Amino acid sequence: MAIAAGRFPFIQFDVFTSHPLQGNPLAVFPDGRVLSDQEMQAIAREMNLSETTFILPRNDATERERGVRVRIFTVQEELPFAGHPTLGTAFALRGDTHASEIRLELNVGTIPVRFEDTSGQPVFGEMTQAEPVFGLVHDRGKIAEVTGIPVADIDANLPIQTVSTGVPFTILPLSNLEAIRRLAINQARATEYLSASGGKFFFCASRETVDPTARLHARMLFYNGEDPATGSASGCAAAWMVEHNVTQPDERVLIEQGVEMKRPSRIFVRASRHNGRVVNVRVGGNVVEVLRGELFF
Repeated sequence: MAIAAGRFPFIQFDVFTSHPLQGNPLAVFPDGRVLSDQEMQAIAREMNLSETTFILPRNDATERERGVRVRIFTVQEELPFAGHPTLGTAFALRGDTHASEIRLELNVGTIPVRFEDTSGQPVFGEMTQAEPVFGLVHDRGKIAEVTGIPVADIDANLPIQTVSTGVPFTILPLSNLEAIRRLAINQARATEYLSASGGKFFFCASRETVDPTARLHARMLFYNGEDPATGSASGCAAAWMVEHNVTQPDERVLIEQGVEMKRPSRIFVRASRHNGRVVNVRVGGNVVEVLRGELFF
């Protein structure tokens, strides 16, 4: 692999929290134009976070029309969209400008992030995700079989359904906090099943929560371990909640995640309903900068 020798500054943020060392860490490289695809992937492996993003600056006219070009990598692959990298990168681009909106051009399309400044409160950012696509409703017994989760731990009152706002997540409702705390998934069998049924990952959620103001308590286990906050899955969950009357249209509710990892995250979601369809999925939260550095090779 050819290496673009140089020094590459980066900023690390904690996303979906206003407290350092909580939420989901994200590394943002402000200028990745000289890096190849393979180098971006290698850097993401080196950072070893859920995701790393690379900003590819362009001329002002293009950025006004289409947004700032950003690419998102996990330790294993490039993603067309992911929530916490979108929100964290938007905060990085906003900096001290007090801009009311930052638009990012991702592989899934242009995603706007709008900011709310309230006196005495941390800045709040909210992205509008792609319109939700509702996929397969899954059989509880089959899901118990492929995941290894006891069927009694799966909530019988809500559907297991795949939903996508850019990345397809299979929303898996669990019965209670105890069920979600002892969660373990057979990743090999689960991945095989999801690949065949149109999903990418399971997003497991309980309506019993630690914070009484939260609507869901969530966990997302995947090939890199566990994710402290999954903004893309939370958008899918927002659409799923409105579709199945867990929340009201346009009601902003809290999803808590990362509690078991001791990296508590607070993800605020809402979605609308128009002409019988769930639309206008929005996911928001706070972001705090925790680290600046350089990667050189």
